[in-house]
Amino acid sequence: MTETDVVDLAAGLAPASPIAALRRQREVFVRHTQGSHDVLIAPADPAGVSLIERAAVALRVASIEQAAALTAHYRSRLQQVGADAATLAMAEHGTPAKPVAPRLAAILEHVDLVATAPGTATRERLDALRGIGLAARDIVVIVQIVAFVSYQARVVAGLRALAQQADA
Repeated sequence: MTETDVVDLAAGLAPASPIAALRRQREVFVRHTQGSHDVLIAPADPAGVSLIERAAVALRVASIEQAAALTAHYRSRLQQVGADAATLAMAEHGTPAKPVAPRLAAILEHVDLVATAPGTATRERLDALRGIGLAARDIVVIVQIVAFVSYQARVVAGLRALAQQADA
């Protein structure tokens, strides 16, 4: 587990702010949200989905959600785990400056579909992911990251709105 709380940072909450105090009234919510981040994005054993792939998925979703602070967080994470410029561009913008690994391109294409049109995630698309070496559990992890970062984006937006209302 990290000591950083990504949601607080992305929402711009100072530790002593009223909104941060309100959030801490449900400490289990804070702990489990950060714990989910740590397990999904930075697990000790990433198994079949590499740390680069996990961070790329998270960055792609944050970018789709237009969550600037989360996009910056996941861009930084992707750089920390050693991604090259093409991977960063593909994850953030959907188009690399130069080709990326076919597996990563297929993963990010699936992420785009799940994040924007979940009904298009057909059996054929899942079979194609299996065809590039992803096990069923790997596909589930990718979709969990999509759902989690979408959730993070909504929590951050809500906290920012509360903070703006409190400041008004």
